[in-house]
Amino acid sequence: MTRHARQSELTASPAALRSVFGENLKLLVKKAPSVSALCRELGINRTQFNRYLAGESFPRPDVLHKICDFFGVDARILLEPVEQIAPEAVPEANPADDVPNGLLSHPWLGSFTGPALCGVEEASFPSGFYRFTRAAFSDSERFVTGVIYVFRKDGFCFLRGLEPKAALEMNGVTPTIQNREFRGLVMQQAEGIAFLVNRRDALTASFNYLSRMPSIARTFWLGYAVRTTQESPSARRAARMIYEHLGYDTGKILAAARRGGYLQLEDVTPFHRQHLRFDEGFA
Repeated sequence: MTRHARQSELTASPAALRSVFGENLKLLVKKAPSVSALCRELGINRTQFNRYLAGESFPRPDVLHKICDFFGVDARILLEPVEQIAPEAVPEANPADDVPNGLLSHPWLGSFTGPALCGVEEASFPSGFYRFTRAAFSDSERFVTGVIYVFRKDGFCFLRGLEPKAALEMNGVTPTIQNREFRGLVMQQAEGIAFLVNRRDALTASFNYLSRMPSIARTFWLGYAVRTTQESPSARRAARMIYEHLGYDTGKILAAARRGGYLQLEDVTPFHRQHLRFDEGFA
């Protein structure tokens, strides 16, 4: 390394140095089974580790030693690109990974989205299966019910479900599993839970908000869903929605799945119908 280059590093801003370390860390963690497993093995708080990845913070010397020892590198990862100082530690590029990683933890967004993404506790929104009901978006006379699955992976909370077959057939789309599938990211809000839900390739999206109902069983969440579409006099863009936690009760899950799809008002579960107030306007 030249004297000029060494001097440039010594005078680099703390933000620039954190950025170098964060980018190095993103490359190194690709070799780990998961970020959550890595944090557990290193004994590092997941939220703090996300700050390292986002270039928001430096680790303490003892934490840096753990990271370097685990990946077989040295403290130069604070200053220099890891592919230059330890190319063997960097996993080979995967041609399929053509979508930018860490979008929601990007330094420009990290302080705004990061805590919400990592803070969904089991107590506030448990994993398992849920039955949901809402007014249909594409049919003003009917309602939709179905089952979604909520789970935790790598410290985040996700959901997965399938669109009703009839919904795709109405739009001339073949109702294959791949076409019907939607996935979502669950985020903690001050007074509830929010979802950002997409179909494959982000063809459509919806925003959902739920707040736990103060019932004895505490198994119901009430809120609304909003879809990203142009205004139309014959279709809804927003509707009240209710979620009922079924847990892992096979009998309840199968019964709810069999009833999934479009319903007339009189066929909606009475408790769901009562709280969705279909005869009242939504604002």
